[in-house]
Amino acid sequence: MATKSKKTKSTKKPSAAKSITKKSVKVAKQAQAGTAPKRVAAILAKLDQAYGNATCELNHENAFQLLIATILSAQCTDVRVNQVTETLFKKYPDAKAFAYATPSELEQDIRPTGFFRNKTRSVMGASKAILEKFGGQVPRAMEEILTLPGVARKTGNVVLGTAYGIASGVVVDTHVLRLSNRLDLSRNEDPKKVEEDLMKIIPRETWIKFSHQLIWHGRRVCHARKPKCIECNMQSLCYAKDKTI
Repeated sequence: MATKSKKTKSTKKPSAAKSITKKSVKVAKQAQAGTAPKRVAAILAKLDQAYGNATCELNHENAFQLLIATILSAQCTDVRVNQVTETLFKKYPDAKAFAYATPSELEQDIRPTGFFRNKTRSVMGASKAILEKFGGQVPRAMEEILTLPGVARKTGNVVLGTAYGIASGVVVDTHVLRLSNRLDLSRNEDPKKVEEDLMKIIPRETWIKFSHQLIWHGRRVCHARKPKCIECNMQSLCYAKDKTI
């Protein structure tokens, strides 16, 4: 008579695939926590409380002047740019004046902003393109403004948003890049990818204001080396590793 074999409890360990899947789900949930709609809304509310009147701090009277000022602001403070443009815009009042300026002279005029040779080429090139391709007017579409020498998405977003009120994207400068990571709104380091992340979670109608507010917060409170966390009204929402309190 055949004897029945006894069933033994399986001692098999969970497959590696299942372990990886569980880990991936956990990581995904952690990543979503920072961009949960309620948390993002709370951050936007705090920014409104602190910087309700935030705006671009580059002095300008029109879209063209803002374009030139933004080009000059690369690797330079807005304060220094404003000091330079105070006399620069009197000497070169329009696109034609910049387009046909004497390069060596313009270089000296903008020298305090740094990288003056490259910036001179960009300023003169953009001015000529505006005259020849766009009838002397700074274009109102991102696709067109990006064809101007020295203009990338950051500059395009600044000009379109501030001068024309067109929300084509989110300005990602050094402050927005740093704070987006600290506030866990993005885990990317590339400005283009950070902008894409922000555009997914920030309501489009607040893109322009949000950019200005985050820049103001970065300049005034959330500094790169020693953030003034004790003065920050978002400290209860922030869990950055380099918090000072």
